[in-house]
Amino acid sequence: MPNPTAVILIIGDEILSGRTREGNAHFLTGKLVEHGIDCREIRVIPDDHAVIVDAVRKLSQRFDHVFTSGGIGPTHDDITADAVAEAMGVGIDVREDAHAILAAHYAARDTEFTAARLRMARIPDGATLIDNPVSTAPGFSCGNVHVMAGVPNIFQAMVSGLLPSLTGGAPVISRNWQVMAAESSVADDLRAISEQFGDLSFGSYPFVQEGRYGTNLVVRGQDPAKVEAGLAALQTAFPEGK
Repeated sequence: MPNPTAVILIIGDEILSGRTREGNAHFLTGKLVEHGIDCREIRVIPDDHAVIVDAVRKLSQRFDHVFTSGGIGPTHDDITADAVAEAMGVGIDVREDAHAILAAHYAARDTEFTAARLRMARIPDGATLIDNPVSTAPGFSCGNVHVMAGVPNIFQAMVSGLLPSLTGGAPVISRNWQVMAAESSVADDLRAISEQFGDLSFGSYPFVQEGRYGTNLVVRGQDPAKVEAGLAALQTAFPEGK
């Protein structure tokens, strides 16, 4: 059986403007590989209600999972929850369990539970909460759309809590063989090896080290024995590697 598929949807004007460096997709793709969910696409879109609705609606139909990052905070431009609710065709309102979590959090800190903070208790109808052990305000899963915060340490904590609840497939294993040769000089042999191992994926990634051209050759697959066989073929073809 093929692995479940996923798309990562990064939401935020601050990413597109270059103000904030995006790292959540990099973190999540690594975790998805370990869990046996194949990330097929990564998109970055603005804080625009219509754009979010359109993207979520279409992507939730194309992929088994949609993971979003950003736009679920207390400010006026945090519009992801409303947009996801519209895309999935459900209502949204303050929900009792999310309200209780936030009320207890602010009461314990003797902090006012303002109207702005109450916005973070608005959850689409029928959604399942995603725990937030860092700052309490929950994310949620609405159908196959998993909505999480944009702040990296909060996002990572949410991912760690969410992934065990999702059915994964076979993790993708990768092995690397580094050769001090230009990518163009290994291309023909690499193509031949790739054709020999049709159920494996081979990639080449050039670099420059101390003024010399080199190439990292990577073999990926789900069967450990086949991956090792692919690596052995690389080592035989390019014995100068290390």
